[in-house]
Amino acid sequence: MRDSLVIARRNLIRMARIPEMIIFGLIQPIMFVVLFSYVFGGSMMIGGSTSPAEYRNFLMAGIFAQTVTFATAGAGAGIADDMHKGLIDRFRSLPMARGAVLTGRTLADLVQTTLTLLVLAVVALLVGWRTHENIGKVLGGFALLLLLGYAFSWIGALIGLSVRTPEAATSGGLIWLFPVTFISNAFVPTENMASWLQPIAEWNPFSATVQACRVLFGNPGVSPSDAWPMVHPVWASLIWSLLILVVFRTLAVRKYRQAAV
Repeated sequence: MRDSLVIARRNLIRMARIPEMIIFGLIQPIMFVVLFSYVFGGSMMIGGSTSPAEYRNFLMAGIFAQTVTFATAGAGAGIADDMHKGLIDRFRSLPMARGAVLTGRTLADLVQTTLTLLVLAVVALLVGWRTHENIGKVLGGFALLLLLGYAFSWIGALIGLSVRTPEAATSGGLIWLFPVTFISNAFVPTENMASWLQPIAEWNPFSATVQACRVLFGNPGVSPSDAWPMVHPVWASLIWSLLILVVFRTLAVRKYRQAAV
């Protein structure tokens, strides 16, 4: 843990010295909020209403979840960059835990994701998003989002260790995220999808977290589906996130040890 915190501190200092990394990381989710809210608001039927305000409340859980998962590409690119520059070789020469390099990197990314979510929540409030549950449930929703983002960052770590360049890591980190985020309940209700696509969307780990956040935030769009993840979204979100975390952390640390032979 001490080694991991040292590496996390190193990455946070690096982020502070390159503020454009944080700024560009904020611009994209803010653009999604504004574009989806004002372009699609009024054309989507949510709970029998086409009110733009109703769609904004429906939308924000999906935007929050998309933001924390898209940070995966940055995590992969950062690790690939360290590998490409030989920094990992320097860490190998030090008496430190093998998994600390990856754990420190993902912890630093978690801090950046938390800051991004905070700014995004302020922007969401400015465009009309509101919660209708107590503060404990709202914070629980954001905790699930951060857990999902942290779990997905280990997928990014594995991708970063598996490719040769940061550019490949960025492309590899994004290409699979688009179907994961769009074949879900994030932007449209699943009942509007083709019948064969609905089960895929409802059992998507991303959908479980979005559904859990809507329940905990008191937002509209709670699906009438009988699929277990949609009926018990909080438990489904926890199980999916922890499963992804355990599996991909194990694979990433193993890949790191193989790469550092």
